[in-house]
Amino acid sequence: QVQLVESGGGLVQPGGSLRLSCAASGSRFSINAMGWYRQAPGKQRELVTTITSGGSTNYADSVKGRFSISRDAAKNTMYLQMSSLKPEDTAVYYCMLNAHVVELTATRVYWGQGTQVTVSS
Repeated sequence: QVQLVESGGGLVQPGGSLRLSCAASGSRFSINAMGWYRQAPGKQRELVTTITSGGSTNYADSVKGRFSISRDAAKNTMYLQMSSLKPEDTAVYYCMLNAHVVELTATRVYWGQGTQVTVSS
């Protein structure tokens, strides 16, 4: 199977920046897409951004121009650079991997354990 390990969350003041990382490891797989989702207290999980194996990106309107997703294919690691953070960005951030797993001969979606991002003064 495939495991995702996230890091980089924490407490930051409004206007500040954070970078999240998500490293994928485990069974042999080929990445179709990766992405970040978030869930604030009392709200449903929502899409933040995704990146395909070809490098195409998609962003929620609420983060466009402030967040940037990138991927290091050699390390199977994805990053989320967050800038100009606002209190409404406070949430648990989850990384997502959509991959074809060789031993399963199938496509699966995997989730990280989540990392807390708190934007507060």
